[in-house]
Amino acid sequence: MNGRDLVRSVKVIGSTGAAQGLRTVRAAWRGRRADAAGLPSRGAERARVPGPVLAAEPGPGGGVIKFSRSELRVTVAVNGAVFWGWDGAGPEPSYALAGHCPEPDPRAALEPDKDGGWRVVAERVTVVVSRHGALEVCTPGGVTLRRELPPRWWEPVGGGTARWAQRSEVAADARFFGLGGRGGGPVLRDGVYRLWNTAPGRAPGPGDDPLSLTMPVQLVVADAATHLAFYDTSWDGTVTLREGEEGAGSGHDRCGGSQLRMDGGPLRCWVMVGTPARVLHAWVSLTGAPALPPAWALGHHVRWGAGGEREIRRFVADCRERGLPLDAVHLDSAHHDGHRVFTVDRDGFAQVPVLAEELRRDGVRLVSVVQPGVEAAPGNAVHDSGAALDAFVRDAAGRVVRGVARSGEAVFPDFTHARVREWWGRLYGERLSQGFAGFWHDMNEPTSFAAFGESTLPRSTRHSLEGRGGDHREAHNVYALCMARAVHEGVRELVPRERPFVLSRSGWAGMQRYGGTWSGGVAPGWAGLRTALSLVVGLGLCGVPYSGTDVGGPDAGRSPELFLRRLQLGAYLPLFRTWAGLREPREFGADVVEHARVALVERRRLLPYFMTLAHVARWTGAPYVRPVWWGAPEDRALRDCEDAFLLGDCLLVAPVLVPGADRRAVQLPRGRWYDTATERAYEGPGRVLVDAPLSRIPVFARAGAVLPVRGADGGTELEVWAPALGGTGGGLVVPDVGDGWDEPEIERYVARWERRRVVVEREREGGVDEPGRPVRVRGLGER
Repeated sequence: MNGRDLVRSVKVIGSTGAAQGLRTVRAAWRGRRADAAGLPSRGAERARVPGPVLAAEPGPGGGVIKFSRSELRVTVAVNGAVFWGWDGAGPEPSYALAGHCPEPDPRAALEPDKDGGWRVVAERVTVVVSRHGALEVCTPGGVTLRRELPPRWWEPVGGGTARWAQRSEVAADARFFGLGGRGGGPVLRDGVYRLWNTAPGRAPGPGDDPLSLTMPVQLVVADAATHLAFYDTSWDGTVTLREGEEGAGSGHDRCGGSQLRMDGGPLRCWVMVGTPARVLHAWVSLTGAPALPPAWALGHHVRWGAGGEREIRRFVADCRERGLPLDAVHLDSAHHDGHRVFTVDRDGFAQVPVLAEELRRDGVRLVSVVQPGVEAAPGNAVHDSGAALDAFVRDAAGRVVRGVARSGEAVFPDFTHARVREWWGRLYGERLSQGFAGFWHDMNEPTSFAAFGESTLPRSTRHSLEGRGGDHREAHNVYALCMARAVHEGVRELVPRERPFVLSRSGWAGMQRYGGTWSGGVAPGWAGLRTALSLVVGLGLCGVPYSGTDVGGPDAGRSPELFLRRLQLGAYLPLFRTWAGLREPREFGADVVEHARVALVERRRLLPYFMTLAHVARWTGAPYVRPVWWGAPEDRALRDCEDAFLLGDCLLVAPVLVPGADRRAVQLPRGRWYDTATERAYEGPGRVLVDAPLSRIPVFARAGAVLPVRGADGGTELEVWAPALGGTGGGLVVPDVGDGWDEPEIERYVARWERRRVVVEREREGGVDEPGRPVRVRGLGER
């Protein structure tokens, strides 16, 4: 809690009501006093660097290199990932890892290097350590991908947590991506990026940083190779990025740079090297496979914020009458009794189980919002059961910390304690008994709904941290991650035959294990479209493939063109959620309703493809939404393309991001691409100009793609885009086998020219066979 939070707290008195505003101010002052008493003063500090090398000890997968004032452990794992840690830091414990870290590679060896340094040689990577502690990650051919300069620590003279800084250098042609959900990407340009999950207090735009889900994860793309670097510490910090420049200064290249400055925590890092696909696969093998959403979660969701059961029934019936597909309705905290978590407002929602069953028969699921703040009032069943368990966080003096939630003064569970997570997960049985099929977590940075400051909890707040003990400086960034873990594990135990559906506004590295993320609304105006695209692409490159932002809502503005362009973009993002009651299509007239219907119907038609992408993400880590350079990271024109994206391997989507445009230029990767609206063929790589009327956005299909789509009868059909003459194609189909845990059979198809027609066959063990599904071949007019 700092001065900025206090200023925010004072400001909210006029905007959220005097009573709630005064609660926020009191909570802010309490937090200020708690931090003053509970956090040690840093005082004088002593700087330290590793010093000269003294010795080295080989070990499994690498070894330990000892310096005069520190030691460095370097290990190469069997999946090709490289780990290094200073001052005795090992890979565990870590909230990012899925279970234990991978076994070391027995073939990796520690060897002496020139000038008194050392190196670890493995099959895919070589790590070179200089005699003063600089570290280089190189390809087997000796090309340096990343150079870590000797780190520096600042240690309080009187004892306590050391701050540290790590400077890194990358190739002059490299581009930075990642760092979680960032509004100013997907390419991260020169600037300072903070690593502290923060509710922005308004719909975010390109200039807002940080946001609700940050990660110390950099994906760096260069000509030589792609690599991912993950600095495994959850403390507050900043990353300063500087793009390189080729031919700068008398013809010499100026390398790109990254400087990480952290307020504490271990200095340890993982690096994965290879193609983008190989890097993401290694990343999720380390941090966990993405959770597979239920099939209905891949359809059209609406966020409901006003009105009760009667209005919801009327809205669903209106969607059905207008032919607008709908798969889920999300209820925000207005459906709670006084905004209290795990309650229902009986005036507006007298029979939620009946409503849920009616909607389920129509193919629509109910989703409930859940916030971590528990009303601090005796007689509140959730509060009383948590207090009996000692589940709520305390300050350094042992007092329960009180913050502000929508329901008023609130206490907050310590999700870093296994017993508390188990208790919280069981509470979702009440939601399940009401008929809710999924859950979305809001305000879980955690933040006060009124102040939207950095955190509703003081930094001195004590946490279990799995029995190690610590404070909120270390626990803040993983708070939402642990909350998501609690519900994921709890719902799996309560409903073992169904896959949980969990959305979280905040999170950290490894969030994909438990569900997806929702980034809320984006800034009003056209800049919000770029923000939405940046958030989804960036999170996908950090291993979180299922994400999205809200379409419509109070910040959407009154432009029918802007509404449609947002809707058309959202229809191709993994999480597709619109607002109900605010900025609906019918507000803008019949033409807009029809254009919106086309986008919604296309999303439903592509549901089999989205289900296939969800399974591929679970198996390989490849995100649904990929940058256009995914298959050709060496193409520099594609590396700088930020206004289009690949949807899996088969489709390229080019949203309209500026007003008044009825045409737009699109950068195509190598190969033949078909405009799906006109079936006209274009050859890449190159830039093409195509029509983009208000009724649709440009979408291209790769030549040879075999695309699973929903047919008129609801079954899965194959939409095949003709390969170029003399070429072949193919694709995967992973059929929907329900919302349980059964493993589907993977269907592989090939497409090829035979004489003057395109033949589609299914690959089977020992040969090929008829596809067994209806087939429609497109693009035959272009040879």
